[in-house]
Amino acid sequence: MEYGFLTLAAPILALAVAIVTRKVPLAMLIGIFTGQMIICGWNPFIAIHEGVNVIIGVCTDAGNLKTFMFTALMGAFVILVRVSGGVQGFVNYLTEQSKLVKSKRMAMFLAFIIGVIIFIDGLLSIMFTGVVTRPLTDKFKVSREKLAYICDATSAPINAIIPLNSWGAMLMGLISAEIASGYIQGNPMNLLVSSLPFQFYSILSLVFVLFYIFIGKDWGPMKKAELRVQTTGKLYDDGVVPLLNDTDGFEVLVEEGKENKWNMMLPLITLIGGTFLGLLVTGGGNLTEGDGTTSILYSVTVTLIIMCIMYTKQGIMTTKEFGDSVMKGISNMMGLVILLVLSFAIGRVIKGMGTGEFMASLLGENVNGAFCAAIVFLLGAIMAFCTGTSWGTFSIMMPIAIPMAVAMDGNILLTIGAVVSSGIFGDHCSPLSDTTILSSMSVGTDLFSHVKTQLPYALLTAALATTLYVVFGFVL
Repeated sequence: MEYGFLTLAAPILALAVAIVTRKVPLAMLIGIFTGQMIICGWNPFIAIHEGVNVIIGVCTDAGNLKTFMFTALMGAFVILVRVSGGVQGFVNYLTEQSKLVKSKRMAMFLAFIIGVIIFIDGLLSIMFTGVVTRPLTDKFKVSREKLAYICDATSAPINAIIPLNSWGAMLMGLISAEIASGYIQGNPMNLLVSSLPFQFYSILSLVFVLFYIFIGKDWGPMKKAELRVQTTGKLYDDGVVPLLNDTDGFEVLVEEGKENKWNMMLPLITLIGGTFLGLLVTGGGNLTEGDGTTSILYSVTVTLIIMCIMYTKQGIMTTKEFGDSVMKGISNMMGLVILLVLSFAIGRVIKGMGTGEFMASLLGENVNGAFCAAIVFLLGAIMAFCTGTSWGTFSIMMPIAIPMAVAMDGNILLTIGAVVSSGIFGDHCSPLSDTTILSSMSVGTDLFSHVKTQLPYALLTAALATTLYVVFGFVL
């Protein structure tokens, strides 16, 4: 059944409620209920029943469960590396012993480098960057909002620009389908690689992060956040409840001066190495075909076991105290897990209403082919922002954009780049996106503060990307 413009009601209402009330879980529940009301013919009782079924379906999906379990266990990981003295030891090593990080700029640049290096998985990139660099950026008075922006603006863009991961495999599959349909010819890998220079949003996002780091000038809500921490020392606004708080009630168990950086470094090396190994094993020797969520879940589980052996052998804590810390860390993440459940659920409702397909149908046919890529980018960006899913945007837009480019005599490579960039925009800044939510969590701020401060930066980047798509549309 087609719902026309009603398909936009659920995502728009959810976004509006989130902005007005700053209560994102409530906004998502309202969005889920609204969508089900439309689907169920405005019967509130059936809508509630179906809404609950959607949430249950999200929780019982094996892939989703792995994501939730990984997220919860990462809460335990974060708590443990802190109470073991590993975090402070790592900070002392970088700032006082080796003198590698001497300034605010270097602390932020380290976050950027880590985000770029870990291109295998976006979620792992965000978690790793936040955990490693947050103590350093706190020391040099970088706002939590600025660190969240750095984490978020590097994870998804670098995943798309370096497609040696599941993102690349997925995009090649979509391009292959268009080749099989006869719309275009060529090798999927070659077409994807050739389109990489035209992922303007992804490229500009990384360039702007570096620009803001080294120029030291911010604007809009981000400037206010940076002035707050510089003048008052407050890492986030009054009244903000961080999605993850690993300081209150969690005291370091190691005497001052005896903190050991390896209590953090060895677990991190194990986590990263285990993930790569897991991708190789689950992918049959091919990293791009590996199961990311399974690999990360197994890796963090093994890492926690190694941490238990390390910390108990050092006498930092007993096995029982280790178990208690794990449970505290997991319970500390329940708010985030609930947010992820609701995020996935509203995504299913939006997909069931055909919101993406309806928005794609709004594309006009009587448009100059030079504007094809720009139109594809704008429509895909709106779709990705409203739905919070980059992969969903790729899946919907690629089968539409490539035939559209052929019909309008637009540039195929430019159009493929526009599709990918549009999905990255939504993944980067939509409050319904799992990466946006995890970025807020990993640095210890709330979702609204993160979205509010980074959205102007993302919109400016999107505006410049649109301009480039128009210019290149006429040049190529």
